[in-house]
Amino acid sequence: MSNNMLDMTDGPIFKKIIIFAIPLMLSSILQLLFNAADLVVVGQFAGSNSLAAVGSTNALINLLVNLFVGMSMGASVVMGRSIGARRYDDAHKALHTAMFIAFVGGIIMIFVGYFASSPMLKLMGTPEDVINLSVLYMQIYFLGMPGLMAYNFGAAILRSAGDTKRPLYFLTIAGIVNVILNLILVIGFHMGVAGVAIATCASQYISGSFVVAALIKSEGYMQLHLKELRFHEDQILEMLRIGLPAGLQGIIFSISNVLIQSSINSFGPIVMAGNTAASNIEGFVYVAMNSLYQTALSFTSQNMGAKKYDRIDKILIQCQLTVFVVGLVLGVGAYMCAPKLLSIYNSDPEVIKYGVTRMSLVCAPYFLCGCMDTMVGSLRGMGYSIMPMIVSLTGACLFRVIWIFTVFSMYHSLFALYVSYPISWFLTASVHLVCYLVVRRKYVNKIA
Repeated sequence: MSNNMLDMTDGPIFKKIIIFAIPLMLSSILQLLFNAADLVVVGQFAGSNSLAAVGSTNALINLLVNLFVGMSMGASVVMGRSIGARRYDDAHKALHTAMFIAFVGGIIMIFVGYFASSPMLKLMGTPEDVINLSVLYMQIYFLGMPGLMAYNFGAAILRSAGDTKRPLYFLTIAGIVNVILNLILVIGFHMGVAGVAIATCASQYISGSFVVAALIKSEGYMQLHLKELRFHEDQILEMLRIGLPAGLQGIIFSISNVLIQSSINSFGPIVMAGNTAASNIEGFVYVAMNSLYQTALSFTSQNMGAKKYDRIDKILIQCQLTVFVVGLVLGVGAYMCAPKLLSIYNSDPEVIKYGVTRMSLVCAPYFLCGCMDTMVGSLRGMGYSIMPMIVSLTGACLFRVIWIFTVFSMYHSLFALYVSYPISWFLTASVHLVCYLVVRRKYVNKIA
């Protein structure tokens, strides 16, 4: 086994969880840090409208790419199970199927982003003084989709084999380039939103190229041969079985977030700017917790492939304890420092005030979201994807939509809007726990 790989089926679980999760956590935080640099530069040097324009596209971008995010997760599970079962020929086929999806999907998304951005942003009620900048940002951003897809799928493949370090290194290089280009294009050439989008696009191709090069230079079942890129029926069907429900869940979640963004848009550009800054700060907490979701997913899938069912409960418990501590410390800590953190993005007192309002209701109890997602990671690692999709869509997405059309309609305030988040996380996590307890019974006799 390569020095970059980690055997998740033997040895102490907690130690390996930490070894696996920390580079993954740093990668996610680093990626968001570079995204935050985009917002800081555009907010400080191009104004509140430009900050609102970039921020207002986040929910829509997630909506358009979430299907492929789910598919990359499906690829990770299929790859992890094949590795755990020592079926290396299947793992090799899964690698080439996954990367073929990445390349084809990236090209398709260029056109989807270009043609869908304007009508969908109008549908969201994006204000007139912001929408042209938002459309420009999205159309340039989506030119980088092939690079983004190559990185996401390639990194998922590497992580399924226990390698979380190299994706971190590649992302670091790409992120530094992103920041440098931001400074040159936005401050030096006064390109505003377009400069930020071009810098992001370039960094996506850099990180994607590094991942592809690493896979080409790998050995054995992990080696990528560009001539062998194609769909393998068994692998693509399994990726679809696991990844499609996850992708659809992400899409429908994004629809609810688009609805929430539309509700936020109704309060005007200042509230939009405060919401953008606050949600970006919260993103650091989320991605740190999400690394435990991916850890639970990878560890569970490898151990399922190896038929070591006795380790599944231990993996979930230790991931849950870790994500609870991470979410509580970072979430509450970020809220306590909210005014200072928000002032980095924009110095307008009104923007800061509205950002603090969001963080008090969303960021402080964020650990509930981490616990919810980690439960989903274990279920999907066990091969159950439709069940957590239905629960998540009902408990979080549908709940929020109903909330907006009922409670928020009656009490049209930011408090009434934001409080739907922690309530939905608690309800959904509780049902996921029940589902896990039901599913694990299937393996109790096998453990005995």
